[in-house]
Amino acid sequence: MLQDPLTLYKLIVLYMLNRVTFPLTTAQVSDFILGKEYTNFLTLQQVINELTDAGMIATQSIRNRTHLSITDEGKETLNFFENRIGDTIKQEIDTYFQENEFTLRNEVSVLGDYYKSTSGEYEAHLVAKDRGISLVDITLSVPVEETAAAICDNWQRKNQEIYKYLITELF
Repeated sequence: MLQDPLTLYKLIVLYMLNRVTFPLTTAQVSDFILGKEYTNFLTLQQVINELTDAGMIATQSIRNRTHLSITDEGKETLNFFENRIGDTIKQEIDTYFQENEFTLRNEVSVLGDYYKSTSGEYEAHLVAKDRGISLVDITLSVPVEETAAAICDNWQRKNQEIYKYLITELF
């Protein structure tokens, strides 16, 4: 067992990010780690901050979610120390991804964000990706911020229906 529990938690986060081909949100990592009661919320936030500061994970904020991905430095570190993660923990992570990959991938592959443009309008930018390739990339201009926020929220809930409609109508 490791002397420092923080090191184990860091390795768990790196292992999780290395097992997927898409970024995970902080909430997705937290759901798994806190659900398994490996540690508490504050310690996990410390772990994520330290990994970010050390350049082992990259973060990207999109609207109200932070997306995490492993860097080359993080992969290298994991390669050296992966044997310090117990086989039971690795199996729990692998099983979690097998059971939840579609849901996890969909949560981070469908992005909706808005911003105020130079013209004073609000632009809702909607994207659906699969394995890093954009399937849909739409920008809608609206006069009111609340409308832009609602468009982004609806995109998160209805993206599959909208994508299907576009494909049916355009093909």
